[in-house]
Amino acid sequence: MDTLLWALMGIVAGACIAVQAPINAQLGRNLGVPIAAAGVSFVAGAILLWTIALIYSRSTGIAINFGAPAPWTFVAGGVLGAFYVFSNIMLTPMIGAAAVMALSVAGQLVGGLLLDKSGFMGMAVREISLGRIAGALLLVIGALMIRLL
Repeated sequence: MDTLLWALMGIVAGACIAVQAPINAQLGRNLGVPIAAAGVSFVAGAILLWTIALIYSRSTGIAINFGAPAPWTFVAGGVLGAFYVFSNIMLTPMIGAAAVMALSVAGQLVGGLLLDKSGFMGMAVREISLGRIAGALLLVIGALMIRLL
């Protein structure tokens, strides 16, 4: 049952990203500067995440360790997320939400396969099998079909 719930959470999260792209694109048009929409999006998300973190911290009794040293790679996640949101804001009005999502998912899958293969940042290593390559190719082909046909 847990596996089904986690899968459902992933699907809902993906749907949220699909809805987020046109919302942010419209916000960018309203603000006149698309990158400002990414800033608004990140501030709103940061407020929500910090609220959840503080509630979780209090409910579990685990203190947030603000003094812990963090390598640059931990900050890089925010930079990568900012580029993702910015590119969605710019691309959605030009190529449409479905194409943006299809290309994003294809890029995530190819990147994920490479990260799995290398065991990036302590992840479990998973070999790139013929089946995984075939699945990735089908997804990339599907993304290109959504965009080009």
